[in-house]
Amino acid sequence: VQLVESGGGLVQPGGSLRLSCGASESMSKIYAMGWYRQAPGKQRELVATITSGGSTNYGDSVKGRFTISRDSAKDTVYLQMNSLKPADTAVYYCNANMILKTYWGQGTQVTVSA
Repeated sequence: VQLVESGGGLVQPGGSLRLSCGASESMSKIYAMGWYRQAPGKQRELVATITSGGSTNYGDSVKGRFTISRDSAKDTVYLQMNSLKPADTAVYYCNANMILKTYWGQGTQVTVSA
């Protein structure tokens, strides 16, 4: 499975961004897709996931601010990020969980700074 992310960039605190992740396989074959992030000097952490059944899960630091969604017709997952903070600055990675194997995108940089 190939994953292609887009939508990262520079945004001011309090602003919004929407990330997209397109998959080369039908989402019907993927158990769950999600977003993880890694800031310099820190471990990669969960941002949000969504299963093939539509169940979502969020990291504590983004609950209430970020929303994950999907468009099965386009095999694409989105991450709407609102009320962004400097602490959200990181490389955001798309993830596809196919149970026996996990795939990662190349990452997209999100920088929140005045």
